[in-house]
Amino acid sequence: MYELRRWWDRFGIPFTLATLGLGTAFLIRQTQAGFVMETYQWLTRPFQAKTLTPDQLANIQNTELRQRLIELESKNQKLEELLGLARSKKVEGISAAVIGRSADHWWQQVTLGRGSNDGVKQGSVVMAPGGLVGRVIQTTPSSSRVLLVSDPSSRVGVVISRSRFMGNLRGKTGNRAVMEFFEKVPDVRKDDIVTTSSFSQLFPAGIPIGRVESVDLTKSPAPEATIELIAPISYLEWAIIYPHSPALAEPLPVTPSKPAPSIAPSPDATASPDPTVSPDPDASPSPTP
Repeated sequence: MYELRRWWDRFGIPFTLATLGLGTAFLIRQTQAGFVMETYQWLTRPFQAKTLTPDQLANIQNTELRQRLIELESKNQKLEELLGLARSKKVEGISAAVIGRSADHWWQQVTLGRGSNDGVKQGSVVMAPGGLVGRVIQTTPSSSRVLLVSDPSSRVGVVISRSRFMGNLRGKTGNRAVMEFFEKVPDVRKDDIVTTSSFSQLFPAGIPIGRVESVDLTKSPAPEATIELIAPISYLEWAIIYPHSPALAEPLPVTPSKPAPSIAPSPDATASPDPTVSPDPDASPSPTP
């Protein structure tokens, strides 16, 4: 018994491992490695790509087609709105897609996919469904850069449609703008519509811009109103460009003065003046002899 225990203490672990190895080999041989393969598949199943059934693949394709259809319907609606806007204008416009917009200058400028080759010129007016977007400040043969009315450097002459009180509109880096009135006590209310005025040199009169959101009559040096812009500037995708030449102040023509013709003295020149005629107050007095 003692010898058996000594033998087990010395060779028990190797004997057990050898027995397990032989048993595993025999099991693999008898099952054609099915157990090992099942164990391997069970362990690696979470990391394997799932095979889609035909029904699942068809559902995915249908979902993709539905999303494309929704996108096309949205674009079609925008184009129909642009077409309706173009038909309402007497001047033919040029439809253009927004092809460039910087995240750092989102509310300042956009780039449109139409340029000088399409008839776009600097100073042209850019509109979208709802109202004014901005004006073209630079063109290339295939694109044009637009300064938005929401840019803080933008200035537009505007008027309250209801009361005809006028002022200047400046951008506010967002879908809001500020109207500064010329009068100290303007007649303005919330929800009044604001349009371009006839005194604007950069835009034609009567183009809708926005709606009065709030009024501050105590603002110094002039009363101000916060204007909510109507055009979808924040998510602008399409626009229409209308030709417009900004009105520039021109000096009045100067007519050269002509010398007075020489007239021979008449016998009546030395006669007494007519007492019924008043002397010219701006005329120089005659020298005293």
